[in-house]
Amino acid sequence: MVIYNVTTHIDKHIEKEWVAHMRETHIPMMLSTGKFREATFTRILSEQKEDGLNFSVQYLCPNKATLDHFLAEEHPRFERQLHDLFGTKALTFTTELELIGRAQLNPPS
Repeated sequence: MVIYNVTTHIDKHIEKEWVAHMRETHIPMMLSTGKFREATFTRILSEQKEDGLNFSVQYLCPNKATLDHFLAEEHPRFERQLHDLFGTKALTFTTELELIGRAQLNPPS
């Protein structure tokens, strides 16, 4: 499994509009490509700057080949849409992560 992490720094003034767009439109559209199994949307609590807020969306992808296909064929359209809506008020960088394993504490029965 591969995690496609998108970190975004946004201007505080667009927070409500940007978060709503991500929840209602962008993330569902990314999932509808069929390239990702799930998405986790988070606000980054550490390293917040006075001029903005930081968020991360982690998309779980079955393998690197599927992610590479998405990046080559579909990513430019998504990038354009976000730029058209938010311009330089939302700046992103991406990270590709290989999932090594997961651990979960199971509550006692």
